[in-house]
Amino acid sequence: MIDLAAVRAETPGLDDHKIFLDSAGSSLPPNVVTETVIAHLRSEATVGGYRAANERLAELDAVKADIATLIGATADTIALSDSASRSWGDFFYSIPLRPGDRILISGVDYASNAIAALQRARATGATVEHIPSDPTGALNLAALADLLDDRVRVVSLQHAPTNGGLVNPVAAATELAHKVGALVLLDACQSIGQLPIDMAALGVDAMSATGRKWLRGPRGTGFLYVRDATAFEPGRLDLHSAAWVSPTEYELAPDATRFEFWESSVAARLGLGAAVRYLLDLGPEQVYAAVADRAAYLRARLREVDGVTVRDQGVDNSGIVSFTVAGQDPEALRDRLRDDAVTVTVSHASSTLLDMSARGLSSVLRASPHYFVSHGDIDRFIAALTEILRCAKSIPPASM
Repeated sequence: MIDLAAVRAETPGLDDHKIFLDSAGSSLPPNVVTETVIAHLRSEATVGGYRAANERLAELDAVKADIATLIGATADTIALSDSASRSWGDFFYSIPLRPGDRILISGVDYASNAIAALQRARATGATVEHIPSDPTGALNLAALADLLDDRVRVVSLQHAPTNGGLVNPVAAATELAHKVGALVLLDACQSIGQLPIDMAALGVDAMSATGRKWLRGPRGTGFLYVRDATAFEPGRLDLHSAAWVSPTEYELAPDATRFEFWESSVAARLGLGAAVRYLLDLGPEQVYAAVADRAAYLRARLREVDGVTVRDQGVDNSGIVSFTVAGQDPEALRDRLRDDAVTVTVSHASSTLLDMSARGLSSVLRASPHYFVSHGDIDRFIAALTEILRCAKSIPPASM
């Protein structure tokens, strides 16, 4: 069992009775992450960036090894980057496309992925098509099977969408896509660190992830998993991703390193490594269970509040809890909660246009409790929300 008092003591962002419910945005790092980043920046200031990095080569290698351990992969399949979006795009733009090729995206795909798909379709003559959702809101596997043929080049899947607690059936969808030779690119931005991820079980060809959310790492970090990197040539290369071997020739790195560039924030990458190691030391399965517990408790408590509608879909749920409040502007309510030391955020339709438009939603409030959030924190959040709504009802409308 996770020692809640210990992890809270190691999380300074929880000082002064703050209630933090935005790990789906950018979570609170434990002390070891912040200290690792700062220590390396101080080292760079003392000996210079190159020497400082050379003195941490073993720790940098361990970052990939620990990520691989977390997701059931090998270090040579991991490329470090500055974000999930960078990782997703670097792989997607390495896929050759030609006129008539088809790109399938899910109904809850994130805006960055959909925009990239539309841009490449415009440039190559490929088409972008949407996979319908089933009545629960999850990816409709029967509809996917009907859409698939040998012209489908890539299927983009969202493991857990940004705007609610849905978890998609990735393994089953991947099996269907592979039957027609399609590649599967998984966006795990919102699932890494809060849901079990086993690359062998999921079977996807590539997966992008971020460090700043449920992993509790620094901003400006992410990684790409590529099952067989040798099958792809990234759209951009440098002297790290490839070697200049003759005046007219270069050789690609023999593994996922071909998706990396030489220049990076070494401090941030070491911070990411510290975050992953912190998770591994806590015990990932315990963390996943704690997140599920907090989210389930929060959904149940929200359903007790007059005027609140929980908007999560799917059969299996993630740690993201989305809701609306009748007669309340989500942004104004978010800001009012902030005054009470409660951090939630708002997810807008522009981030998940297909899904939100289909449901007639322009925005939802989003609360995402991590394992360091207690049931008592959630109770205090519900009390603050209830009081805000009680006061709002007691204020008479302005006279015209």
